[in-house]
Amino acid sequence: MIEHVDGAVIPTGFDVPVEPLRRAAHYSGEPGCIAEARSFAARFLGRLRTEWCAEIGNRAEDEVLLVVSELVTNADRHSNGPYILDLEGTDDSLTVSVYDSSSAVPRLFPKDPERVGRHGLEIVHALATEIAVERVPVGKRVRAVLRLSEE
Repeated sequence: MIEHVDGAVIPTGFDVPVEPLRRAAHYSGEPGCIAEARSFAARFLGRLRTEWCAEIGNRAEDEVLLVVSELVTNADRHSNGPYILDLEGTDDSLTVSVYDSSSAVPRLFPKDPERVGRHGLEIVHALATEIAVERVPVGKRVRAVLRLSEE
């Protein structure tokens, strides 16, 4: 923060940039990993509430947990190895990134209410403000950005 006193700029010591909260967890793909990832995300949201004074409503929390479930489920089903859930957030947004060992880019299927399954990416697209998929040296990263404020 900078105070202006009679035209002079006086640094107050509070103008240091604040880094987003960031945590990552590694999952082996064993049974129960998807539930563990949801619990990890719920604890992360609790820390955002405490450390960033984030006002996260029930709907926003449910949407975050759903996106985490869908992205982790896709990594669990379509990669041949472990995966990483990386969460980064502030008081108004959260980025969910999932790294896995498969280099195959996920496909978004056309809307079809009669199709059984394969709606995960469609759900993520409906909830996220931004989605990106990129290949990384050991596979790919799928990243979704969600707003936490209820508008």
